[in-house]
Amino acid sequence: MAFQDFDIISERRKNEEKLKLRKKILIGVVSTILLACVVAAAAFVVVKRTGSQPKELSPSEATNHVDRYSKLVKMICSNAEYKEKCESSLTEALKKDPKLTEPKDLLKISMILAEAEVNKAFNKTAKLKFANEEEKGAYEDCKELFKDAKDELGFSITEAGSNDLSKLKAPEINNWLSAVISYQQTCIDGFPEGNMKNEFKKLFNESRQLVSNSLAVVSQVSSLFSSFNVGAPGAAPVMAPAGDSPAPAWASPAQLLGAEGKPTPNVTVAKDGSGNFKTISEALAAIPQTYEGRYVVYVKEGVYDETVTVTRKMVNVTMYGDGQQKSIVTGNKNFVDGVRTFQTASFVVLGDGFIGKDMGYRNTAGAEKHQAVAARVQADQAVFVQCAFEGYQDTLYAQTHRQFYRDCVIEGTIDFIFGDASAVFQNCIMVIRKPLDNQQNIVTAQGRIDKAENTGFVLQKCVIKAADALVPVLGKIKNYLGRPWKEYSRTIIMESEIGDLIQPDGWLPWEGDFALTTLYYGEYNNNGVGANTNARVKWPGRKDINREEANTYTVESFLQGTWINGTGVPAQLGLYN
Repeated sequence: MAFQDFDIISERRKNEEKLKLRKKILIGVVSTILLACVVAAAAFVVVKRTGSQPKELSPSEATNHVDRYSKLVKMICSNAEYKEKCESSLTEALKKDPKLTEPKDLLKISMILAEAEVNKAFNKTAKLKFANEEEKGAYEDCKELFKDAKDELGFSITEAGSNDLSKLKAPEINNWLSAVISYQQTCIDGFPEGNMKNEFKKLFNESRQLVSNSLAVVSQVSSLFSSFNVGAPGAAPVMAPAGDSPAPAWASPAQLLGAEGKPTPNVTVAKDGSGNFKTISEALAAIPQTYEGRYVVYVKEGVYDETVTVTRKMVNVTMYGDGQQKSIVTGNKNFVDGVRTFQTASFVVLGDGFIGKDMGYRNTAGAEKHQAVAARVQADQAVFVQCAFEGYQDTLYAQTHRQFYRDCVIEGTIDFIFGDASAVFQNCIMVIRKPLDNQQNIVTAQGRIDKAENTGFVLQKCVIKAADALVPVLGKIKNYLGRPWKEYSRTIIMESEIGDLIQPDGWLPWEGDFALTTLYYGEYNNNGVGANTNARVKWPGRKDINREEANTYTVESFLQGTWINGTGVPAQLGLYN
């Protein structure tokens, strides 16, 4: 690996060889069609990793084993959205292996089953015939997303198998599994409406359900551990608290990002030739493969018209500029011109641990070009401070994982902050721009797909206001806080200033009654004319939340955000008041 990782990232890399071994063992599972066969192979993987081989159970022994632990299975699956599938798959696993007695074992089995089904579904896609370039392009995106899904399922399985229950990092597993669900849905969303999109929905339906069940099992294993006395004696263990994560290993005085101080760069990018490189992409491509530590890229003032990608291998990169209106990455890729939304971003961050400071990210396609992303962020533990994101529709794609935005400016029109990340926007300014005459503005479109995902958008101590060009036509343009892109959309706005441009009802439906009974939109202690909630929509999930509930969406609780400590980026871990 080219960079020194966060503690958790380092742990992943140490387990890569184990993952390779397990994947070889799973080759037979991938080609299996019948669920019972998959379960048997999955159980084999578990015992193979423990170095022991289960004895063959007689029918009566299998029945007794299942009966003994049937209550455990039912309790573990009690919150699963696909409860019957959860119970039947784990029951089949119990029949195959008498050593499966602990909640942790069943958690791992549920993930292995999900991984096997994801592999099987994607292998089937190789036989499909695509009718046009649009479908072919969408499939290329799917292949990229599938690789990410495989990696993060592997991380989840390794994490579940490497610790006793008292040390199980449930937030990490939820983080990865939530991303896997999002990757599958992003693959499907990339296809135009029609037969091929429907075919992909069918292919990924089974794996979607199994990953969902794994998410539900993660939330149950801790409390059930003591109930069934199937592990070490003593008090019931508790999942690792959200605030237990230490500061990243790379954090040191020389690497901090203070309000004024800037770290010494490894390389400098300058359009005028005064640096090491003239483009940002060249600077990233030249990062040494054996570099240890945080890699720092300084981008001098200039407008860099290039598509920049911080790849998954480029972990712990810091990139800073001379100011959000001085060091700017720009592009104009857009949906109307035939580019899939997923590929329109001017700036893409895939590598975990990224920090961006004093940079601007733009998409200049304009309102008439519809979806046109300025930045797409998929990285875990990504931080942006004092940055600007400028576009119209779909400006910032906060795609997956944990993200923190501090003192940033985000401008746009329709759904201009969207995605399925766990993202906190703190002390940021959301500037609503003038759309086309027939359009209305929506700040957020959060895309949580499953009720067990830990994802959502939190706007804390932010300001929501109109751009200068919008002010003269405010009476003609309706503006909303958000709408539900996916079924379990979740957005919380707290301690923020909401301008009078926001409609009194506050929130907008996506289409008909879609998601109106499953979404979660919370408001807490906001101010400004637009913060009055008396006339808000009456959906079940739109709530004025109390202080206790608001606390669960703070940086420390929601992002397990103590990983921000030591970066030099200011962060309010709890509520301000």
